[in-house]
Amino acid sequence: MSPDPQSSMRPEAPDISGASFGRSSDGLPVALVGESSYAMVPGRRGQHYLATGWRISRPMAEWTRSDFYSHLGDLADEAAFREKVLEQAQHCREKQALGRLRLTGGAHTPWGQSQGGTIYAEGIVSHSTAGHGGFKLSAEHNRKVHVMLRAAGGWYEEDECWAIVAFTFPHVFTTLERCYAEQTIKDSWPDAWEAIFGTPLAPGESRKKDQRAFEATHAADWIVVSANISEHEPGFVECVATLGRQPGDRGEERRFLVPSSEYDMGRFGFVIDPDRHAVYDGPSSFVGQGGRKSP
Repeated sequence: MSPDPQSSMRPEAPDISGASFGRSSDGLPVALVGESSYAMVPGRRGQHYLATGWRISRPMAEWTRSDFYSHLGDLADEAAFREKVLEQAQHCREKQALGRLRLTGGAHTPWGQSQGGTIYAEGIVSHSTAGHGGFKLSAEHNRKVHVMLRAAGGWYEEDECWAIVAFTFPHVFTTLERCYAEQTIKDSWPDAWEAIFGTPLAPGESRKKDQRAFEATHAADWIVVSANISEHEPGFVECVATLGRQPGDRGEERRFLVPSSEYDMGRFGFVIDPDRHAVYDGPSSFVGQGGRKSP
């Protein structure tokens, strides 16, 4: 019997993980975990990244790229895609087992009136507002937060400070949440991490610590603070740089031309090489101070 040409489009039945995999109508590797959908989407330069969708009612074989949004990180290959999806499936199972309770809105928060929230445990509540959100810890629970991380009022915003709550009360968070929280603490509060565990963070383990090292190394170098593709010098990026990339009142600024093929802002900024990157005082592609583009 000849193979079914449609067999590669049929989704796998969900296994014990709760995840099912298949192909979209345009050939993307896709997956479904509960009501959340995932796709391995092509990016630039032959790379791929993880994108998500929500409550797609059609069969997998009818999904398309337009059903997905966001960017949840780069993917090396399809094996990495499956690993990420299975990680999300485990997260969903653990979250259900934790039995978190929904909370109606009305409470006052530093970010406005709560529109609803989640009770993680007694004294540990998250709130969502129209523009932001975060956790509120009871006074008793807040006293358990390490003094280097503790917020006096017990409010912890959702961008970074939520990690302090997860770090302090890991038993009410999933494995994935704990992993994210640990890295957030290392990235944002490396001094606290090192004090708590008595172990220095190595290069590459903390974004803030790496940034400090970069700034110390290049304190006397010209660091790009604004950049724009030059309209007057084809093939070059026009850069505005300051010594050490000082925030606020930056002092002296200089303009440089950097070949477009070479310019890459990197993690903390592009370092000018005065021996190779010429100082530029010709016509500018910037439209005044307000027209500058970030590097």
